[in-house]
Amino acid sequence: MNHVPIKRVPTLILKAVIVVTGALVLVLCALLFPQIYLSLQGASPELAPVATLAMIAFFLTPIPFFFGLYQGMKLLHSIDQNNAFSESSVIALKRIQYGAGAMSLLYAACMPFVFVFAEIDDAPGTILIGSAVVLAPVIVATFAGVLQKLFRNAIDMKLENEFTI
Repeated sequence: MNHVPIKRVPTLILKAVIVVTGALVLVLCALLFPQIYLSLQGASPELAPVATLAMIAFFLTPIPFFFGLYQGMKLLHSIDQNNAFSESSVIALKRIQYGAGAMSLLYAACMPFVFVFAEIDDAPGTILIGSAVVLAPVIVATFAGVLQKLFRNAIDMKLENEFTI
C-alpha cells in the first residue's frame, strides 16, 4: 500500500489549493471576462475603446497570476524535498513577489477606467472594491518579500554554522 508521509500532508493540501485556485481563475477568465467585456461594449458604445483597454489589462493579469502559482508549486516541491532553505526557494519567493507586483500594477492601471464606469453607474462603492483588488496582490508581494528575507537569513545562518563546525 502506497501512503503519503504525515509530514507531506500540509504541502499536499497547499498544492491542491493551488490547483483548485488555478482552475477557478481559468474558468473565470474563460467565462466571466468575455461576459464583462460584452456587457461593457453594449452598455455605452462611446466608451467601447475605454472598455477594450480595460479588458486588455484584465486579460493580462492571469499571466503573472499563473506564474506565481507555478512558483508556489516549485516552492512546495522544495519543501517536500527537505530543501526549503535553499537558493531555489528564495528565487521562487522573489518571482512570486514580482508576479504579485505586476498584477497590482495592471489592476492599478485599470483604476481610471473603474472610476469612469463608477461615475456612469453612480456606484461609489466600485472605487472601494477596485482599491481592494489593487491592494490584495500588494499584500501577497509584501508577504513573499518578508518570507524571502527570512529564508535568506536562514540560509546565511546555515552556511555560517557549517563554516563554524
